Amino acid sequence: MKIKKTGYGTLSAEQPIGIFDSGVGGLTFAKEIKRLLPNENIIYFGDTKHLPYGEKSREAIVGYSKKITEFLLEKNCKAIVIACNSATANALKQVLALVDHRVPVIDVINPVAEKVAYEIHSNIGVIATKATVSSGLYRKTIRKHNKFIKVDELATPLLVPAIEEGFRNHPITHAIVYNYLSNNKLKDIDTLILGCTHYPLLLKEIRQFYGNRVRIIDSPNIVANEVKSILERHELLRSENKDVSYEFYLSDITKNFEKISKKFFGNSIALQLAVL
Repeated sequence: MKIKKTGYGTLSAEQPIGIFDSGVGGLTFAKEIKRLLPNENIIYFGDTKHLPYGEKSREAIVGYSKKITEFLLEKNCKAIVIACNSATANALKQVLALVDHRVPVIDVINPVAEKVAYEIHSNIGVIATKATVSSGLYRKTIRKHNKFIKVDELATPLLVPAIEEGFRNHPITHAIVYNYLSNNKLKDIDTLILGCTHYPLLLKEIRQFYGNRVRIIDSPNIVANEVKSILERHELLRSENKDVSYEFYLSDITKNFEKISKKFFGNSIALQLAVL
């Protein structure tokens, strides 16, 4: 095993990438990381017992995020991806303090906000959970890099429960999506950021609503490229794809998570219960 001394400490390319979310949403990012970095081992934690994070208090989100981070550090992860917008918006500082430069931490808001800020956009819409919208982090971060972009954020709290209950491509979800996207806040947007990792699972319905009128930002691809860039910079990319492993831990095993994870990662995966 080749050990590298990095700015984050002594790490090996053989160590896994840790990814966490409140439920199935983070799988959209894990899937893209798997596609872009097929040699990498991945450990995923879904806090299905406490979802949706978007409806929880900031204190609760911080507590859950810190416990999961400790779990992933104990699993010897070489990087941690906070694949949850609500956790990023409310607990990023606390997670960074806990990690204390031992491994890189990649969130799902800052890479996306920075990238769109330097592209050609004039009016960006963000749909997200209440916790993410309340933080205003997308608007603040985008406008920190480009003060000329207009950013409108809309809380869309019914989408995560609908997805977690398995109502994808269902009349109920179609109705919810249509109702939210018809809101006046999103009336004049030219770009839409899906500010919750669950929402790419509804990409078909969202594209049906907008057609080609609005550009939908591919957040999983942006974040996966950020992960690749950071690991590459520190010479931590795994070079061989033999014996690649994907481990999935859940605080509560659900049929919907099992269905989507097997669709993304294959039928051979096993879900493990982890009590934090």
